[in-house]
Amino acid sequence: MIGPNSIRPAKATDLETVAELDDELFGAEAWDEESLLDELERPGRTFVVLEDDSDGEPEVVGYAITMTSGDIADLVRIGVHPQRHREGIAGLLLEHLVDAAKEESVDRMLLEVSSLNREGLGFYAATGFTQIDVRERYYKDGSDAIVMKRSLGPSCNWSNA
Repeated sequence: MIGPNSIRPAKATDLETVAELDDELFGAEAWDEESLLDELERPGRTFVVLEDDSDGEPEVVGYAITMTSGDIADLVRIGVHPQRHREGIAGLLLEHLVDAAKEESVDRMLLEVSSLNREGLGFYAATGFTQIDVRERYYKDGSDAIVMKRSLGPSCNWSNA
């Protein structure tokens, strides 16, 4: 059964699996094991995986990474195995990271998502994120990055980042 208890901190032994999944999900924008190791070891990062062990063998089916600086957390990566979409995995990962950010007195979470990623845009809007900016031709494929924000704390009552 997948639930909040299925989420744990990522380990170096997870990186091969996460890199393969990242490649499948993000193609030209994918991160390799070295980049993921850097994220795992850098200060201010929260790197978690979601494991499904319902078949008796634990399998990483999702992962997420935030970078926190001061009162801002950036959601830098979130991915779910394509065959496991629409099972609530991304929502569990996101809420886990939001809770962790709140514990660190973070006021807001920011992210960038491709303007071509309609599923992602819908997911983030449904989970409380609002668009605050556009970064034109941000991604390698030439697509724009939609910058989104979610307020996390009571002192975050402004409309622009």
